[in-house]
Amino acid sequence: MTAIINAQRKARITTRKTIIGTGIGNAVEWYDWAIYATFTPFIASQLFSKSDPASAVLSTLAIFAVGFVARPFGGFLFGWIGDRVGRKASMTLAVGLASLGSLMIGIAPTFASVGAFASLMLLVARLVQGLAHGGELPSSQTYLSEMAPREHRGFWATLIYTSGTVGILFGTLLGAVLNMALTTEVMNAWGWRIPFLIGAAMGLYALIMRSKLHETDVFEGETTKEKRAPLWPQIVRYRKQALQVIGLTVGLTVIYYIWGVVAPSYATTALKIDRGEALWAGVVGNIVFIAALPFWGKLSDRIGRKKVLWAGAIGSAVMHFPMTWLLKDSAWQLAVSMSVMLIFIAASAAIVPAVYAELFPTSIRTVGVGVPYSICVAVFGGTAPYLQQWLGTTIHMPDLFNVYAVVLLAISVAFIFTIPETKGKDLTH
Repeated sequence: MTAIINAQRKARITTRKTIIGTGIGNAVEWYDWAIYATFTPFIASQLFSKSDPASAVLSTLAIFAVGFVARPFGGFLFGWIGDRVGRKASMTLAVGLASLGSLMIGIAPTFASVGAFASLMLLVARLVQGLAHGGELPSSQTYLSEMAPREHRGFWATLIYTSGTVGILFGTLLGAVLNMALTTEVMNAWGWRIPFLIGAAMGLYALIMRSKLHETDVFEGETTKEKRAPLWPQIVRYRKQALQVIGLTVGLTVIYYIWGVVAPSYATTALKIDRGEALWAGVVGNIVFIAALPFWGKLSDRIGRKKVLWAGAIGSAVMHFPMTWLLKDSAWQLAVSMSVMLIFIAASAAIVPAVYAELFPTSIRTVGVGVPYSICVAVFGGTAPYLQQWLGTTIHMPDLFNVYAVVLLAISVAFIFTIPETKGKDLTH
């Protein structure tokens, strides 16, 4: 009896470490780019020339997109580490590098003091973060999927977007609090640096927590020969699965960036909604999103992954235009439209970490997900805020961007037909 109690206690401790270690690092990554989007106006005014404010904002958003260029390289580098050295090592290195990028932004000199070097330092910091972020998600979701009981893997997978959204929520709340507590002059002077310095500290804590994690039994069960097998032949062999990752991701990544990340910032800059009110509306929307994730995760463990994926993609496509038309000039409109959209987005977001992991064998699971996913996010997700801002405020054709988003969702719907049903799959095979 004592042995059973000790085993149960050990299992609970392992589960708690897995949840905290995976969750905190994932939250830091999402927090990083959430605060970048939230504090874009301040970054633009301090690290770029003030002679053309509109150009400065676009330049800041362009660097946001450029940071995503490094993601595929990060997906390959950290994917290789994850599949050859271990999931734990990949996760730990990724979060440490992300922390360094946050620190660089937090201490960057202003354009007024050093000129274009300030913009260059921002660019380098975002490239560093992009490299880290390209490895963070595939490493953490592979680790989590392999640690989860297979009959509950869909529910466990919801931790990825739950912890990530907590990071976004914390960043949004921090922005709202700073907006209320500090004057515009103080925010421009140094207040905007606070979130990035906090991000650096959280990354350091996540690094420590991840260093204490156990490697997954699935990875440990791989033979030395399997771990050292040539990578490129396997990538070519599983090219269909890599294409499926891109197809499933393309609609989700754009619609999520629109409604889950940049909606409050877009409402402020393009629709002239009060910054503080927009941030609080964003908080409401993200709380609804967090509440919806476990529902969809549990449902996928009961009825299957494909039905839930279809519900999310089709629902998002159908509701996108009505919610866009609703959003005009009020914070309550932003809160409602974000909440409705994020309920449907949550269906796909909740379970894609499990779906991705279930498409690949152990020997190539991290890099097999990481490279195509990072390419897709870089090409489509990273450019979404810039395209939305440019089409909406520069050439005044916002509906063109909305059509683009719905078309990408339709592509994802089509790709769902191509994947097998993987509910309850044994990841050791």
